[in-house]
Amino acid sequence: MTTRPTRHAADGDLAVRIQNLDVTFATDGGDVAAVKNVSLDVRAGEVLAIVGESGSGKTVTARSILGLLPETARVDGVVLLGDHDIVTVDEARLRELRGTEVAMIFQEPSSALNPVYTVGWQLAEGLRAHGKYTRRAARARAIEMLARVGIPNPSRRVDDYPHQFSGGQKQRIIIAMALALSPSVIVADEPTTALDVTVQAEILDLLRQLRDETGTAIVLITHNMGVVADLSDRVAVVLAGRIVETAPSRELFAAPKHEYTRRLLAAVPRLEIVDRAQVAATDEPPVVSAEGLVIEYPGRFGRPGFRAVAGVDFTISAGEVLGLVGESGSGKTTIGRAIAGLTRVSDGSLRVLGAEMRGMRERSFRPLRRELGFVFQDPGTSFNPLLTIAQCVAEPLVVHGIAESPAAARDRVDELLEAVQLPKAFGDRYPHELSGGQRQRASLARALALNPRLLIADEPTSALDVSVQARVLELFAELQGQFGFATLFITHDLAVVDQLAHRVVVLHQGAVAEQGPTAQVLGSPKDAYTRRLLASLPVPDPIEQELRRTARRAAMNLEAEGDISSSPSSPAR
Repeated sequence: MTTRPTRHAADGDLAVRIQNLDVTFATDGGDVAAVKNVSLDVRAGEVLAIVGESGSGKTVTARSILGLLPETARVDGVVLLGDHDIVTVDEARLRELRGTEVAMIFQEPSSALNPVYTVGWQLAEGLRAHGKYTRRAARARAIEMLARVGIPNPSRRVDDYPHQFSGGQKQRIIIAMALALSPSVIVADEPTTALDVTVQAEILDLLRQLRDETGTAIVLITHNMGVVADLSDRVAVVLAGRIVETAPSRELFAAPKHEYTRRLLAAVPRLEIVDRAQVAATDEPPVVSAEGLVIEYPGRFGRPGFRAVAGVDFTISAGEVLGLVGESGSGKTTIGRAIAGLTRVSDGSLRVLGAEMRGMRERSFRPLRRELGFVFQDPGTSFNPLLTIAQCVAEPLVVHGIAESPAAARDRVDELLEAVQLPKAFGDRYPHELSGGQRQRASLARALALNPRLLIADEPTSALDVSVQARVLELFAELQGQFGFATLFITHDLAVVDQLAHRVVVLHQGAVAEQGPTAQVLGSPKDAYTRRLLASLPVPDPIEQELRRTARRAAMNLEAEGDISSSPSSPAR
């Protein structure tokens, strides 16, 4: 194994320099200091990871490099990008620099993509805006970038709209947009949040390759310490707007100096193969039962339909947590939406709380919605931006007649917010005033408002930093044990599945690859696809992660050689 030496300041030219940065936001409740006296350097060819809890100021620090802070922000200090001070440069020059010199991979792809334009048009728009591409060349470049980030059939899918892609695929499109003009600096804000572990590994390889081949500097904002261990050269730890520790990655993971850093690392979920007792069998019918479940999306303009789920069988018993894992586009979210009555069943059977969903009318299913809770993958698009957080959380209580108004439900809302570690004062804020992780916690509070019999959790911890994730998972386990609601837990984080689920179903291209008790599936996987998922799971240790990365590449090479040798056109060996 070849070990890449840790980069030092002298290894490359200075790409970004931040000096004495202060960012303060004007709010109705007074000024809020989000970033306090932050100083950082990033060299060409270096990956600097900025980590910290939600609301710590890490994303605000990163956005200052592109001048993407709102008008309510007051910025003091220096942010040098090449020869330009982003704090003082005019808006016209900023537009020229964005995309060509610095680009951003956003945290929430559904908010960053325009739903009324095809993804190809949106990719080409940035290319044409800088006057470097003709219409035909821009389309060709868009197809090339979609292929580079792993979108299948890019020449066809370049004409699809954002809603036709899974959450992970939309994140890959955002990454393609950031890479399109080959900028010298990439600010990656949670670039792998919505990605399953196999695609995450591919994206990290892509960013690593870009860094090594072109000398691109990368500022990585993430709560995933496995991603930090895999990709970063240096780490800056941020707490309450201040940097409390900066060190080379290997040094920080081996011997963290600050107590807060040690607490972050201790909170990282690890795959321990917990042999959890199964839910006791009863005469009570399953909360959810799928037999030969098929879900198809109809084609448009003469195109054939797309079969997202193909003949899936599984059950969820009362009080059971079922983990549903698989790659982006494998059908996980589609199944969750079908259970919630948001997507139609095409064939087979899907019974939810005793009701057959195939052919179910909305009017007939509406009374059952009170017994369902749903935590969406993307909290940024699941809240009404015109309502306060308290009004959003109270909405199920008002709709189902539990409370006369959001004001009447405020006591219950305050309890829910505090249960998910949000101060009750946050109820008076609007969704855009919360960080991504804070919005996800508010989404969990809303899902629990009606004490549901069945909770559908679609990537509920994907946007949370590790310390808050650990507490939320603890809280989830406590609430699930106390109230006994059944759960469909959709996630790409196998360590979370190991921590919570009684059983797990592994999906691959819309079909079940493997299912069974969690300890059995994760501890002794029978299917090659499950083994590949486990091999792609990042761990919070740079040395071990490099060994795993080497092993994963070797396994992929062997798999590819096996495919070639089994091909009919291959010569016999």
